[in-house]
Amino acid sequence: MPIKIANNLPAAKTLEAENIFVMTEDRANHQDIRPLRILILNLMPTKEVTETQLLRLLGNTPLQVDVDLMQTVTHTAKNTSQEYLLEFYQSFDELKHNHYDGMIVTGAPVELLPFEEVDYWDELCEIIDWAHTHVYSTLYICWGAQAGLYHLYGIDKHPMPQKLSGIYKHRPLYANHPLTRGFDEVFNMPHSRHTEVFQEDIEKVDALRILATSDAAGPTIIASEDGREVFVTGHCEYDRLTLAGEYTRDVGRGLCPNVPRNYFPGDDPNAVPPMTWCSHAHLFFSNWLNYFVYQQTPYDLSSLDSM
Repeated sequence: MPIKIANNLPAAKTLEAENIFVMTEDRANHQDIRPLRILILNLMPTKEVTETQLLRLLGNTPLQVDVDLMQTVTHTAKNTSQEYLLEFYQSFDELKHNHYDGMIVTGAPVELLPFEEVDYWDELCEIIDWAHTHVYSTLYICWGAQAGLYHLYGIDKHPMPQKLSGIYKHRPLYANHPLTRGFDEVFNMPHSRHTEVFQEDIEKVDALRILATSDAAGPTIIASEDGREVFVTGHCEYDRLTLAGEYTRDVGRGLCPNVPRNYFPGDDPNAVPPMTWCSHAHLFFSNWLNYFVYQQTPYDLSSLDSM
């Protein structure tokens, strides 16, 4: 939330230069306040788990957040009952006339397929295009980030020699950027993917900036210069045991996966992994909500049509 200060307080310039969220008395007296509207396009097969993970992070703010859940209709979910989806989820056709402060596009277990071979690819592209006039800031996660970078900027994904799975160290590249404000100089984030995007491809696009990177996991937080598109190649929303569950699943399938790196104490799959990324996950989501959703979104969301 913003700090309300006197109009001419000398500290204002210093705080604003550091991207501290300050609001003068004049602006505070004339602002309109309403709940934030967030849309989650949940592409993960375990929808209830992903909902809980994201809502936990969205709820860690004094702002009131109204959430709608959306599913694709060109793909039939196999791990979530139709009754559950009918009760809690809506289709794009049902929601496309709404406007939102923010949207989250989750990852999906389809990264080894070419984008155009994903059965809901055309529908996803339509939703991404629709967001330009109906959503102020969109947060793309893991495969969702790769899909967004590909559709919007032509940046392709590339297969990795082996699955990237584990907890990796990252460093923010801009200390005072609103999305990474308050981050430590080194922070952890889970990754779980078979493909990657190349730093040099991102750097060719003037509209994009890499905000955080990892020697092992590559570019991790990328954003458009106006903050209306944010891409996270990892999974800061993961719970303590999410990677453990994926590892056990892959072992059961006979895939002989490597033990997730930097995760289980002593690389012992029977040990309880420490959760070393939770605080930065909450901070990242709070920064996104405060700086690129709450602070920037127009009060009248219908005005997004003309932006």
